[in-house]
Amino acid sequence: MNNFWDYSVWGSILLIAVLMGGLLAGNLLKKQVAFLRVSLIPTSVIGGTLLLILGSVYKLITGNLFFDTPIFNGNGYAFLEILTYHCLALGFIASTLKVSENKLTKKRSIEIFDTGVTTVSSYLIQAIFGLGITLVAAKIISGFFPAAGIILPFGFGQGTGQAMNYGGMYEAQYGFVGGKNFGLTIAALGFISAAIGGVIYLNVLRKQNRLPVRDTSRLERIIAEDIQAENEIPMQDSIDKMTIQIAFIGVTYFVAYLMMYCLGNLLPGLKAIIYGFNFLLGVIAAVILKGIMNIFRNKSLVQKRYTNNFLMTRASNLFFDIMVTAGIAAIRLDMLEDYWGLILILAVVGAFATFFYNRFVARAIFPEYQEEQLLAMYGMLTGTASTGVILLREIDPDFSTPAADNLVYQTIPAIVFGFPMMIIATMAPVAPVKVYIIIVAYFIVLNLILFRRKIFKRNK
Repeated sequence: MNNFWDYSVWGSILLIAVLMGGLLAGNLLKKQVAFLRVSLIPTSVIGGTLLLILGSVYKLITGNLFFDTPIFNGNGYAFLEILTYHCLALGFIASTLKVSENKLTKKRSIEIFDTGVTTVSSYLIQAIFGLGITLVAAKIISGFFPAAGIILPFGFGQGTGQAMNYGGMYEAQYGFVGGKNFGLTIAALGFISAAIGGVIYLNVLRKQNRLPVRDTSRLERIIAEDIQAENEIPMQDSIDKMTIQIAFIGVTYFVAYLMMYCLGNLLPGLKAIIYGFNFLLGVIAAVILKGIMNIFRNKSLVQKRYTNNFLMTRASNLFFDIMVTAGIAAIRLDMLEDYWGLILILAVVGAFATFFYNRFVARAIFPEYQEEQLLAMYGMLTGTASTGVILLREIDPDFSTPAADNLVYQTIPAIVFGFPMMIIATMAPVAPVKVYIIIVAYFIVLNLILFRRKIFKRNK
């Protein structure tokens, strides 16, 4: 029997409250500090960094770990990692459950396909530089984990959750000491790279008078159609509409768990990999659920639409904000003291490689809106899709170019082409040199696909 005054009852709730407090403090700093106000650093990154500093100062003074104190049940760092793991999948599920009514033209379908290929090609170039650097470092630094650099595309390109997943996998199965913290730190530096690199390039465009004047008041207005689409269930009935959205997300994640459970039992040797792809199976479960709901609506078994894009966006943003804040707060700086120089090299090289590759692709493949495509892709491939949208808004406040839609719809081709890379990355600790060669070959193949119209020109 639990006593309601025990830490076992309050620990997890108090830890979530501290995370929310970090977000509020980060938002306050974002609004009040001039440097942060003009920067593009997300509030969740600032909040997570504040909690990271708090934990580091506490350890310096007391010698103990702040989030592992009894008030947080003595396992706060593990709980932060669990939050990061689950929020990644929940955020993807909420995004996937949104309804799209747009009918794509052939030209737009090609651009979306090319954006998805660009996304995976960027992952690969990050992996080429990242793995190349750590292969060299392993020759110099005795005992260093040679496959560590392949975490770079998961930290930069896919964010906090996947970086922690792969770092944790390498730590548990291959003895990469501090693997989770390595991945989380790479992801945090990715957000900083997005902000610094994005601001620098925006200033270049501003000096060239290529930035539009922004009507911020209009951007902040929300019209009724944004909140309540046609033929949807009412906002508040016998059950609140937000409750319905959370219920759909929860049921979808339960289905995803059943899929992971079955696959894990069928392929016990791949159980760690299968559960590491919780976000991918979550997306698949969401697509299946959307398909079932569409069948019900087409057969008039369901008259109203139950999912709401506005609320699903709010839910996905909530999960991603918690994921980023918890992921940064979970970093243990003391476990990375031997890696800082290498981590900074990986971050700088990753940022430059991502920027210049996407600049080259944008100019060659998306000439009609190359700057918008570049900023959106660079922001997404060093932070998240939200970071890409933040950068894009500075140059395209009305989303008049297709760049924003490209970010949304490229997910499907990116998953198709990115899945082999995620499998390949699991083999990196066993055969890092062979994996490096495979990644280079795959990068060449994808660029042949991406630049197919320029390479294989038809004679008129």
